[in-house]
Amino acid sequence: MDRLTRGLAAGAAGTTALNMVTYMDMVVRGRPPSSTPERSVERLAGVVGVDLGEGEQAENRKSGLGPLLGFGTGLGAGLLYGLLAGRRRVPRPVGAVVLMGLAMLGSSAPMAVLGLTDPRQWTASEWAADVVPHLAYGAVAVGVYDALR
Repeated sequence: MDRLTRGLAAGAAGTTALNMVTYMDMVVRGRPPSSTPERSVERLAGVVGVDLGEGEQAENRKSGLGPLLGFGTGLGAGLLYGLLAGRRRVPRPVGAVVLMGLAMLGSSAPMAVLGLTDPRQWTASEWAADVVPHLAYGAVAVGVYDALR
């Protein structure tokens, strides 16, 4: 299996882990889902001039496209890791942190550029809510990547 295919599979598995940890956090803390994915879709649609429709139709499209942005980020981070790691065996803790960083950068940087969030203003609790699922992403993704060698 080539490194890009391994990266895609690792990104998919990592994304599943991230989503599971995020949903468990919602259950444990009783918190609502984040609205930033949908707001990102709305802002991006405005930037590129795509009409999402009106009313409920637009809301439904944002609800569908928001998670797809997350899947794209997770798959993209896995692909990038496959390119970076190549044929070298990266120590798992290092790989997990690299993948966590790629996924966090891929999700937070565009939202910051769009003016939807400012990580410099996040509280410790907000950082933890972002780091923990992304660390799960990195740990699972690097494990799958290594297992597929």
